Amino acid sequence: MTDRIVIVGGGPGGYEAAHVAAQLGADVTVVDTDGVGGSAVLTDCVPSKTLIATSELMTDMAAAQELGVNFRDHEGDAATSIVVDLARVNARVKQLAADQSTDIASGLARDDVRVVTGRGRLGPGLTVVVDTDGGEETIQADAILLATGASPRTLPSAQPDGERILTWEQVYDLTEVPEKLIVVGSGVTGAEFASAYLSLGIDVTLVSSRDRVLPGEDADAAAVLEEVLTRRGMNLLGKSRMQSVTREGDEVTVTLTDGRTVTGSHCILALGSVPNTAGLGLEEAGVFTDEGGFIKVDRVSRTSARGIYAAGDCTGVLMLASVAAMQGRIAMWHYLGDAVAPLDLKKVASNVFTSPEIATVGWSQQAVDSGEMAAEVVTLPLAGNARAKMQGVRDGFVKLFCRPGTGIVVGGVVVGPRASELIHPVSIAVAESLTADQLAHAFTVYPSMSGSIAEAARRLHRV
Repeated sequence: MTDRIVIVGGGPGGYEAAHVAAQLGADVTVVDTDGVGGSAVLTDCVPSKTLIATSELMTDMAAAQELGVNFRDHEGDAATSIVVDLARVNARVKQLAADQSTDIASGLARDDVRVVTGRGRLGPGLTVVVDTDGGEETIQADAILLATGASPRTLPSAQPDGERILTWEQVYDLTEVPEKLIVVGSGVTGAEFASAYLSLGIDVTLVSSRDRVLPGEDADAAAVLEEVLTRRGMNLLGKSRMQSVTREGDEVTVTLTDGRTVTGSHCILALGSVPNTAGLGLEEAGVFTDEGGFIKVDRVSRTSARGIYAAGDCTGVLMLASVAAMQGRIAMWHYLGDAVAPLDLKKVASNVFTSPEIATVGWSQQAVDSGEMAAEVVTLPLAGNARAKMQGVRDGFVKLFCRPGTGIVVGGVVVGPRASELIHPVSIAVAESLTADQLAHAFTVYPSMSGSIAEAARRLHRV
């Protein structure tokens, strides 16, 4: 008998699980509300990184003169500024997101995955009830995967209007460059948008309730980013908690809890996420959630209800598209009896797409400093790298952690251009328990940024 899999949510946790289940011979239905790809493709990862790609080009252009490249206008005079056409940028952003969603839908169709458009909820037994434009449909299942994602968090005192007070999902409707932008929240999302818009030539103020940006990331990496952002002209307000955000005409005012105010033309709220779990029928189905509404799962994506799995941001495990996708795959491998390894968060590579980028994998400096993990640490600035010098790169570093005695690489940090790509050899080393010597002995291209990873590994060699 063919297993019937119903997946509620068409984001990375959902569509990647659908591919695995179809590959393993299951009858798969995906219930999707807003378009396959989910927020990762339509309103979050793909759009934001497309915007950031433009901002990176602006950063490179701004530093072009140092590399001997000058700009002239049509009359031969020196060009005095580089400007961005935000309407064109955002049109491209939305088109790329739509195209990516179409590609994902085509892939599901090739695997004979049925996609039902509507809002799904758990019904009696193992069923999913879908509210569609045509009414209501009940779909029988042998196993259900919930992958409903999360939405931007807002506060009663800071309500977005979609015009000048915006969540990160609403910024792509801007057609004019903000005169003065205030970003509230210095986590990954806030830092990425603040960095991107600064690179686009916009006056940016970043309001952080903590004493530094990126409080959850490597402290040395955050310090480099803060120095770069300040040098480029950003106004960083640390230890400044937002009390309210209000708008009067074309002016937005952020009031802080200490009474200070910050005014601007636009404000982006980056206050975290809330899970899309309301109205799913979780309690009736026996699916437990935590105090924040996130679905509780184990390391193979099982919920507290038999036959019901969950993946992605609705679980709050680690809000990355790659983790959502892996949770979804693991759920299907587990239920359908394929070989499966439980999710190991210490092998997850992540990246903050600021300028410079910050990539991490494995154990952290904080874990080493607290004694949670015994490790030797080597940090190598990129400023000494030959390729970095050629490209005018001065900011950033490579940091590696390895176990004393065995020399096994247990973590790493890369700060610099394309750190998201440079972290991969370190990620492989962590995933496969390679030693620093093994990492060092693999050939790297000369000159290359990756040469600094091998050099850092060589410095961890012990006789």
